[in-house]
Amino acid sequence: MCMHTCLSRCRWTSPVVIAALLPLVLAVATAPHTPQKIACVDRVQYYTSVWTGERLEDGRPKVPDEIIKRMRNVSIEEAWGILRNEGYHNQFESGWQMIHQDVPVVGRALTAQYMPARPDVRRKLEADGKAEGRIGASNSWPIDMLQKGDVYVADGFGKIVDGTLIGDNLGNSVFAKTGNGVVFDGGARDLDGLAEIEGFNAFVRGWDPSFLQESMLTGINVPIRIGRATCLPGDVVLAKREGVIFIPAQLAEKVVKNAEAVMLRDQFGHLRLKEGKYTPGQIDGRWSEEIRTDFFKWLEENKDNLNVPKEAIQEILDKRTW
Repeated sequence: MCMHTCLSRCRWTSPVVIAALLPLVLAVATAPHTPQKIACVDRVQYYTSVWTGERLEDGRPKVPDEIIKRMRNVSIEEAWGILRNEGYHNQFESGWQMIHQDVPVVGRALTAQYMPARPDVRRKLEADGKAEGRIGASNSWPIDMLQKGDVYVADGFGKIVDGTLIGDNLGNSVFAKTGNGVVFDGGARDLDGLAEIEGFNAFVRGWDPSFLQESMLTGINVPIRIGRATCLPGDVVLAKREGVIFIPAQLAEKVVKNAEAVMLRDQFGHLRLKEGKYTPGQIDGRWSEEIRTDFFKWLEENKDNLNVPKEAIQEILDKRTW
């Protein structure tokens, strides 16, 4: 419906009213396009509002480096169990192909969302990106934003052929910026070249020699779907052979501390079972006072040699809740 028709159908059609409204209508109709931001700090803070700690400049929760470091020793099963108990049932996804079976990827998620290309929308998005000062092809824009310790996590809608989000050039750039790997619900190319990047790993849906085509970047640091899991910007990514789990930032410290306590309990239990001091039923069941006392004594005697920070062990000893 044209502007003239809208005005003529208005019940206030006097020349005075039209004269008063016309400048406003014209201003709206001719207003310059305001770019839709590909990455928006306010939007990140909105979706991660439960987090009350420090944030990165792009708005993502900044889980402390020490927690990220300790997370590498956490198993997928331990993290999964804790998240399930907290009501987070959609944080794990399996079925990945990877470069190395034994190189975990752990860090803060920087997310990117891709969709099948649609020319009208793609032109708009690319124009908005240029207006924001972004350079090059859009699949390099998330990489330009990466920081040390980040994990680039992309929803590539499962596309492998013509869905390769990085090759060895972009892979080298990712690793130089983050010291870390990637998780793509999509494809990648140049497997041999990526395998030469020492310390780098990629969890992808498949490998293909094709280039990225008919895909468009619709958002950076937005909530994304990775298979049956939801990933938010700033989530702690824990990717190992079993699969990938996305740990909400506000639960990262709890996951680490609880998992470390379970690891210590298991290590002690396995040792005593090998020694024949206790039966499986005694170790698997509720511990007696004798076993609890033995466990805390073992912690005291070995806290300098265990794969858990001494401060964390001391916290367990101080609480003695088992």
